[in-house]
Amino acid sequence: MNYGKKSPTGTPSVYSHTTSRSNANLRGSRSLKSLKTPWYQKPLVQDAIFIDVQRASLIAGIFSLVLSLFTIITACFDLYCYAMAAPGSTHYGYYVISFQFVYVGNRHVRNTLVMFAAFSILLSLAVFVTSIMLINALRKEYEKKMLPWLYSFAVFTTFRFLAYLFFSIINDMIFAYNIIMCLLWTIFIVLSVYGWVLVYSLYIELSELTRLEDLAHLRMGTMQSLNTSTAPSLAGSRPTTPHSTVSTMPV
Repeated sequence: MNYGKKSPTGTPSVYSHTTSRSNANLRGSRSLKSLKTPWYQKPLVQDAIFIDVQRASLIAGIFSLVLSLFTIITACFDLYCYAMAAPGSTHYGYYVISFQFVYVGNRHVRNTLVMFAAFSILLSLAVFVTSIMLINALRKEYEKKMLPWLYSFAVFTTFRFLAYLFFSIINDMIFAYNIIMCLLWTIFIVLSVYGWVLVYSLYIELSELTRLEDLAHLRMGTMQSLNTSTAPSLAGSRPTTPHSTVSTMPV
């Protein structure tokens, strides 16, 4: 599917850009300008910064896929560091890496950091699977398969934001690893929120297009059934028709 191309014979999309479904399936249907959409059913954004929402949503899906892999790797590394630097434990990692940046204070705070890392792995796995579903759904413009990603990525972004705040407050910002992780997650969270908004806006538009297609198909089916049911009754309702000399009276 070629994103961003617009058919010369297609009906414009209900919002900012044109999808292939709005070109192929809404021809000859009811004028979209006459339909009023409530504000809460409109997309949050109508266009991306440099590209259309459809292509930007695909980039957001790829970004979430890469972000889930990055989160799994870093969370596993954090769990390894917490295990190696646990109070009273014996390890031999000082020749490879120094664990001075790892928090070893209050036990409950340390357990909370471990919990954030463990649940980050689980949520990242869910985002990884749903990101693959999202990419396939965007290629086929199937909005129902976009819902798992919208739910899982919203939970993932919220959870990682809380973990980011807790990590930034608890850990010492004099170590390079802690500084780099805080800077990276500041960027990642902003991009995650914007990516979610893009995909949600496209989901709203595709849902609206599906509703319009269903209404158009229902209207066409109703008109065909009415024409089929009234044609015989009109022909046999009187002996002769007003515009014909052919008699329908039985002989």
